[in-house]
Amino acid sequence: MDSAVPRPGIELADIRPPKKLAPFSHAVGLGVVRDLPGSGAGAGAAAGAEAPAGEGDAFGRLILLHDPAWDEGPGLMRVVSFLQADMDAATVSDPLLPQVAWEWLTDGLDGRLTGDTPAVDYRDLRGTVTATTSVRHGDIGGPPLAYQLELRASWTATDTDLASHVRAFAEVLAMVADLPPTGVAALPRRGGH
Repeated sequence: MDSAVPRPGIELADIRPPKKLAPFSHAVGLGVVRDLPGSGAGAGAAAGAEAPAGEGDAFGRLILLHDPAWDEGPGLMRVVSFLQADMDAATVSDPLLPQVAWEWLTDGLDGRLTGDTPAVDYRDLRGTVTATTSVRHGDIGGPPLAYQLELRASWTATDTDLASHVRAFAEVLAMVADLPPTGVAALPRRGGH
């Protein structure tokens, strides 16, 4: 998993895995890296002007679990994923969002999301997609209204090329975060944002 090189715009870092789910585990965190306003195009890491992984508008986690006693078969591992992304009100209220987000995941794993990432070997995919609206009351940080998409999924990796699973999940995160395709420059949005 550590050897994975995610697409531009995604940062990868080791995180602490849960200890009680399986005797063997490893975890990585993925975060969308966007240049902050005023940092200048391409300033990025050189200027220290990027949001770190696990913070900001979109991030995810991949946890690898292995227990030799499981009935999955020798050498097979379970991959558990979590993805969270800020959305706008119109997107969160779209009744098709959960189905579309799930299709992004299956397309990512099957190598259909972009032409850059091949399919991974997996089986037994399951999970949930949740679109939420949060209203904050009292003295609590953050915007008064927040809209988010959460995707929780797990699958059995049937190969040992775990870096390919990380790369595929990074493509899903990029799609959910509305990053431009690799090699395509993003134009500024109206209003200079």
